[in-house]
Amino acid sequence: MDKAKIRLSPKEAGLVSNADWILTKNSILQKVKYLLEHLQADQQEIMNNYSPALPAEVIKVSPKISKGENYRGLPYLVLDHPRYFEKDDHFAIRSMFWWGNFFSITLHLSGIYKNKYEQILCECFDDLQRENYSICSNADKWEHHFEAGNYASLQEMNRQIFSHTIRQKDFLKLAKTYPLQEWDNAGNEMLASFDRLLKWLVRQRPSG
Repeated sequence: MDKAKIRLSPKEAGLVSNADWILTKNSILQKVKYLLEHLQADQQEIMNNYSPALPAEVIKVSPKISKGENYRGLPYLVLDHPRYFEKDDHFAIRSMFWWGNFFSITLHLSGIYKNKYEQILCECFDDLQRENYSICSNADKWEHHFEAGNYASLQEMNRQIFSHTIRQKDFLKLAKTYPLQEWDNAGNEMLASFDRLLKWLVRQRPSG
């Protein structure tokens, strides 16, 4: 047995006998779940305004909250609403909490939906840039971090580069983050972004 691999550091030794930090973590994650549940309900009201202009098959799928413990070693929760993942055709808006990092919202399109909406989104470049969105530049569509090589800020590109980046891959992800330090307003900010994303896609204002 390699004792070096199982020996605890002083920090680990202090934590292993302290249950309070785990209970606090569980409490925080439960509050994130409540936040996403409320966000889902508010999103549904907005979806009702836009649903006549969205693909029928997309709006039929119920939203879903998922959680995990190990995205790059850290816990996370995600709300996918809408969520349509069928073979190569994806249409989703993902609201995410990633422990120690951020809240985020991501528009994810691929296949027929990327083809349908890419020109519309190219025309929305000024709005997306003003709202501090970033575009996925990675070949892996399932990475969510914002380190170099995964997302590129629209603040650092022009319309031509943005359009080229959209068209060069078979999927499109546009995302923005919200700092965890602004917890109290994160739900409202993500809801406002959700509304704007749908407005840009359907190129109309909600009727309600």
